[in-house]
Amino acid sequence: MILKTLKSYFGYTQFRPLQEEIITQILHKKDTLVLMPTGGGKSICYQLPALLMEGTAIVVSPLISLMKDQVESLQANGIIARALNSTNDETTDANIRFECRQGRVKLLYISPERLMGEVNFLLKDIRISLFAIDEAHCISQWGHDFRPEYRRIRPIINEIGKRPLIALTATATPKVQHDIQKNLGMIDATVFKSSFNRSNLYYEVRPKGTNIDREIIKYIKANEGKSGIVYCLSRKKVEEFADILKANGIKALPYHAGMDSQVRSANQDAFLMEQADVIVATIAFGMGIDKPDVRYVIHYDIPKSLEGYYQETGRAGRDGGEGQCIAFYAYKDLQKLEKFMQGKPVAEQEIGKQLLLETAACRRKVLLHYFGEEYLEDNCGNCDNCLNPKKQVEAKELLSAVLEVISTLKEKFKADYIVNILVGNETSEIQNYKHNELEVFGSGQDEDDKTWNAVIRQALIAGYLAKDIENYGLLKITEKGKEFMKKPVSFKITEDNEFEEEEEEVPVRGGASCAVDPVLYSMMKDLRKKLSKRLEVPPFVIFQDPSLEAMATTYPITLDELQNIPGVGAGKAKRYGKEFIELIKKHVEENEIERPEDLRVRTVANKSKLKVSIIQRIDRKVALDEIALTNGLEFTELLDEIEAIVYSGTRINIDYFLNDVMDEDHIEDIYEYF
Repeated sequence: MILKTLKSYFGYTQFRPLQEEIITQILHKKDTLVLMPTGGGKSICYQLPALLMEGTAIVVSPLISLMKDQVESLQANGIIARALNSTNDETTDANIRFECRQGRVKLLYISPERLMGEVNFLLKDIRISLFAIDEAHCISQWGHDFRPEYRRIRPIINEIGKRPLIALTATATPKVQHDIQKNLGMIDATVFKSSFNRSNLYYEVRPKGTNIDREIIKYIKANEGKSGIVYCLSRKKVEEFADILKANGIKALPYHAGMDSQVRSANQDAFLMEQADVIVATIAFGMGIDKPDVRYVIHYDIPKSLEGYYQETGRAGRDGGEGQCIAFYAYKDLQKLEKFMQGKPVAEQEIGKQLLLETAACRRKVLLHYFGEEYLEDNCGNCDNCLNPKKQVEAKELLSAVLEVISTLKEKFKADYIVNILVGNETSEIQNYKHNELEVFGSGQDEDDKTWNAVIRQALIAGYLAKDIENYGLLKITEKGKEFMKKPVSFKITEDNEFEEEEEEVPVRGGASCAVDPVLYSMMKDLRKKLSKRLEVPPFVIFQDPSLEAMATTYPITLDELQNIPGVGAGKAKRYGKEFIELIKKHVEENEIERPEDLRVRTVANKSKLKVSIIQRIDRKVALDEIALTNGLEFTELLDEIEAIVYSGTRINIDYFLNDVMDEDHIEDIYEYF
């Protein structure tokens, strides 16, 4: 039944990792915490159980734009979903509440602030199937997007009555995870943590020279027609760079929190509707964006944190397709950001130095290490360091010197202090502790502070050192580090780049579609854009890129064949399929294309026999429950078969059965509703 619902509504024949286990857990009414990367399929984990359970699922979501995208996508799949938010007028809200009380709405999206207001107004009057808390990292003050209103969710749920609770997030360090569980009162919940590895994303760090604008323009023009995001730290830079892109013939728009809300919203919609190719934004843009076909994310400035970097790069390739993540960085950016972060919690000061500096290690390995995940491959094959390895130097003696200083200082100081001791920098703090009198003071004068910082960072990644985040980021020697002190082994690092302001020609990476027939693929993208304008929905709500690629490979020319395409359920095939199959059929005939389906030797499948049997029995006006019994089907399975028969173009009449089992007024109410 679960798989059937997946295919019927979402168009997929199999689950992604962990989805089925999570859904089963919810159906058994158990609380669940889901840690799954962006694009990993979190939404289906609560949307599918909502379809199978009695009542309305309440989805707490932080952003109106996110609610809007989710509701549009669900409705395109034939699912009744609604959102209560500040963009609605009173009449719309009243209609939504009426539908909820009638039991018609399967998923109701609501902000945490609005949730409180609807407790007595609506939520106590309706049957609730489950609570889903999306973007659950907002609960934690250690999360990168703290929303205090999220902390009042548990008392509200307690007031309404116990229901299954599922909390979901794409970024959570162990501390954030614990905070989520504690604040939602779900310490005993089952935790599902899928790999944070996004294998389709390519990570690259480039030196930021004087020609950065030209380099980015060149890259965007090489990827013409693809959607991309450029992140800048300041609002001023966002406005300036968007103007530069426009002046160079690129369809770009700015987005930041200081803009007029209507202009900002219009720019976001233009990006979703593919009227603009590029959004230049501050980090205010992104969390609520459900656009699956963003093909590149460029960081003009260094990100504020590794969580931020992971979230922002996570906007790329959500459909599993190409996703290029390129960050530009100069050393002065790092210093500027360190000043900006002073006085913030130590956890927030853990900015992206580990990822963005000299490391020759795989970018993916470093990023996953930060989230507590071990990446065991030596070469990921999809980051700059793995594709173009850097030259390394032996640093066994340097690591020994670092470990000796940390040990001498009884593991009570941070990295900067350790480096100052090594290079012999007499700071006032060092003088106060009289550490300038220690034998190890100045023991590393032959190397500069950047080299020592490189040694410490690589030692953290290699597991010789650990940083105590709870305790001001003090450096601690691990068991592996203690073993090294007894018996040193080879330890190699890459010396830090100076990143001088010099121009360097960097090869442009571009991606191509996976479609076998690029001409048809391009024609279908044009048709999708035309339909999106006519229906006023984003193009990806109609069909996502991977679905178009599959169509341009297998050439479906009937609605039945179209439903075999990944991501195309019965609802989407019926709503949007007709024009696509007509276009494909015409293309196949004009170009005399032999379709894979035409070359397949057909047998009469049992399913075909079943459909013929159902049609014949309906023609003879046999009761539907009797037809189900005769064919060994559940009644809901029979309805699915009848739905498929109708969608394939066969007309059937079941009035005789409706008149027999339902009264006339009820039938009229249903017709009136639809």
